[in-house]
Amino acid sequence: MAFPKQVRLVEVGPRDGLQNEPNLIDTATKLELIDRLGAAGIGYIEAASFVSPKWVPQMADHRDVMTGLKRRQGVTYAALTPNLKGLEAALECGVEEVAVFGAASEAFSQKNINCSVAESLERFAPVLERAKQANVRVRGYVSCVLGCPYEGEIAPAKVAEVSKALYEMGCYEVSLGDTIGVGTPLKAKRMIDAVRREIPIDKLAAHFHDTYGQALANLYAVLEEGIGVVDSSVAGLGGCPYAKGASGNVASEDVVYLLNGLGIDTGIELDRLAETGTWITQTIGRPNRSKVGVALAAK
Repeated sequence: MAFPKQVRLVEVGPRDGLQNEPNLIDTATKLELIDRLGAAGIGYIEAASFVSPKWVPQMADHRDVMTGLKRRQGVTYAALTPNLKGLEAALECGVEEVAVFGAASEAFSQKNINCSVAESLERFAPVLERAKQANVRVRGYVSCVLGCPYEGEIAPAKVAEVSKALYEMGCYEVSLGDTIGVGTPLKAKRMIDAVRREIPIDKLAAHFHDTYGQALANLYAVLEEGIGVVDSSVAGLGGCPYAKGASGNVASEDVVYLLNGLGIDTGIELDRLAETGTWITQTIGRPNRSKVGVALAAK
């Protein structure tokens, strides 16, 4: 299978990366992070999450972030909106694209959003309907596509079923998340194989965490299958609050380095991206989990 000519990176650092940080990060730092990412050539940034501050205190300033952005030409600034209330708030802030998230695991769905997978999908129907009225595109996430902290193995057929439901509901793209980072390349290929029977491959994205150090290998495996969109987080920031020991997303710098080595175009300046990773981790006092970022900083 040939690699895609181009890969679009979806930068989730400002949202997925920062949401579990124990110390509150001020709005100005978040806005500077988003601006630096845009300056490095990233064309899609998940900037905020319109969830209840009771559940995710770090995202309590979502309105200030979305309205305070210095919007760059050609950059999409998206927000996570798990329900209608969140969507309405995001629309008031002029959001141009939103995301909803479901899970391929019943147990994870119950623990994460207190309802079954089917109920979670039902809840999204009015969100997608309202977004359509507002002419706002919706991206769908599926969690636990390669394993669940409570159920263990997840059947590829279940991932395909949930992905298809989101796609048929109107999500223009479905991002497949290895939330706890337990996947391996062959499992990743089998999962993609099951999902692509229900949804065109160019409507799918890979969102792989690096808990077991397999994220880049898994990405290589699904790039071979034709995946052309990859979610990543600058400096490998983030984790999953519902999965003990789950480390962050795959680092954007490491993904760009891999893609550059494969001759795949991203339009991203690796040096500027790496500088951004060094800056944010120093600013918030966290280790830089990007191998490439650390290596470039040491030069």
